[in-house]
Amino acid sequence: MTLYSGNDMAKLGCNECAGCSSCCRGMGQSIVLDPYDIYQIKTATGQDFAQLMQESIELHVEDGLILPSLKMQGQAEACGFLDRDGRCSIHAARPGLCRLFPLGRHYDENGLHYFMLEEACQVQIRTKVKIKKWLGVGNLAAYERFLIAWHDMRREIEEKINMQQSDAYTREMNVKLLEIFYQKPYDVSVDFYTQFEERCSLYLL
Repeated sequence: MTLYSGNDMAKLGCNECAGCSSCCRGMGQSIVLDPYDIYQIKTATGQDFAQLMQESIELHVEDGLILPSLKMQGQAEACGFLDRDGRCSIHAARPGLCRLFPLGRHYDENGLHYFMLEEACQVQIRTKVKIKKWLGVGNLAAYERFLIAWHDMRREIEEKINMQQSDAYTREMNVKLLEIFYQKPYDVSVDFYTQFEERCSLYLL
């Protein structure tokens, strides 16, 4: 498996999908949303977490954690943010996993890298694009530090839940996780990453 950094080039360009939205349909609950995703979507739509839960997102259990994911809707099982033309209505604020596709993330002792999801995209002829540009995230270094911190925190919580083997403890940890990182409003006038770090300290108390 070839691993890439944000400054590497990879065959990702797909002529802006040319209206293809196959990767936005039939994804089940696989588009898991992290706190930055929810922050971005809230800011773009003006909806709070409870409002998003009514239409666009849903909760599911993954490795013992209750996390939000995009909700597939209708017979086509399409993302609720797709417009009639099959385009993303929140493209500038789309979730990290959507930005990433057809890349995956690889975490190890050396940090975060990217790899190609072979045969994932239906477009066969793609052009080379710098991964940093493809992701389209301002301050990629800060974003990647957040992703690593969130990944490590999730693993730590999962380990604690597995060790405790207690329904009450699992429920307590999940309620606290959702309240602190997803439901509690973020101040859009303050840097997200600063707020995230403060919430990590609060959660770990």
